[in-house]
Amino acid sequence: MNNQTKKFFIYTRKSTDDKDRQVRSIADQLSELKELALKEQLEVIDVFVEKQTAKIPGRPVFNEMMLRMEKGEASGILAWHPDRLARNSVDGGKIIYLVDTGVISEMKFPNFLV
Repeated sequence: MNNQTKKFFIYTRKSTDDKDRQVRSIADQLSELKELALKEQLEVIDVFVEKQTAKIPGRPVFNEMMLRMEKGEASGILAWHPDRLARNSVDGGKIIYLVDTGVISEMKFPNFLV
């Protein structure tokens, strides 16, 4: 890692959909992600918390984070698991596009090897 601190957003999500149960609460996700950021010396610019399913596009908190990524406020995302970010093709495509264009340079997940 170079001497420059990498800038990341933390994104947590827990669905309110009973069929979409998660093992980790938002507090648990935040705790693990902050620990990862500290361990890897990552600068956390902001924390995004969403309480909505990711099965359909249009999550306002996710969309705000994507806009801020495009503005260059951060180049990485910390999330508990990739499925916290996207479970539909529109949001998944947006993430892939931002990775392809270099807007997102890194994504880290504490319990999922990429």
